[in-house]
Amino acid sequence: MTGTLLALGSAATYGVADLAGGLLSRRVGFAAVALLGQVGGLVLSVGVALAVPSTVTLVDLGWGALSGVGTGAGMAFLYRGLSRGAMSVVVPVSAVGGVALPVLVGVILLGDRPSGLAWVGIVVAVPALWLVSWTGSSARADVVSGVPDALLASMGIAVQYLALAQAGPDAGIWPVVAGRVAAVLALAPVVARRARESISAAHVGLAAAIGGMAALALSLYLLATRQQMVVVAVVLSSLYPVIPVVFGMTALRERLCRTQVAGLLGAGAATVLLSL
Repeated sequence: MTGTLLALGSAATYGVADLAGGLLSRRVGFAAVALLGQVGGLVLSVGVALAVPSTVTLVDLGWGALSGVGTGAGMAFLYRGLSRGAMSVVVPVSAVGGVALPVLVGVILLGDRPSGLAWVGIVVAVPALWLVSWTGSSARADVVSGVPDALLASMGIAVQYLALAQAGPDAGIWPVVAGRVAAVLALAPVVARRARESISAAHVGLAAAIGGMAALALSLYLLATRQQMVVVAVVLSSLYPVIPVVFGMTALRERLCRTQVAGLLGAGAATVLLSL
């Protein structure tokens, strides 16, 4: 149960970070938001890592660095997709791909063997992620401009989750730190090519805070993988698209369409099944 709560905490934190990051990327250059977010995540993760007893190896740091490369690529493409296309297209495509690939790798290569109920939860969760984020957008331009970035983002997200889960249980949070360093290095050239973009001090602070939340989400996910199978931790952590929908429903008093209601019910059922 502890692993389940950690993974769900990761999903909740990631959901808030992605919601805020997506909105900010429409006002500020997506590359700058992604880079500043990783810098903020680096600062937070170093502070947490220093407070957690650990024995880290170069192998652990290597897995963390590979995870960070996936993070950098995933966030850059995700924010670019959100700045160009419909959120209702970009978010579900990136989320579903980011779940499906780690599940396949976990079962085929890592030897994970979910229970029958967990398999049902996984099968339910994948379409639920799509439905909960879908708002019925039919604008062809949004679909064409958003899908390629979303697919590339999903591959980066998959690498992020799979690589981070390979770090040893005694490594503490240092693999997350290594990942943030790698993500900064991966994103720096992208930002350098877009040097003309300007960003205010307030937006710098907000982007860094968003990145800190994302780093916290990854730390919770890492801890979750030490309590349960990677495929289960990935699926639960990937329920983050629920957060923007719930935010809109509660804070903005938005009305949900039938597909979103079905997605929320599916996500709830998947959570219960994966927790058993």
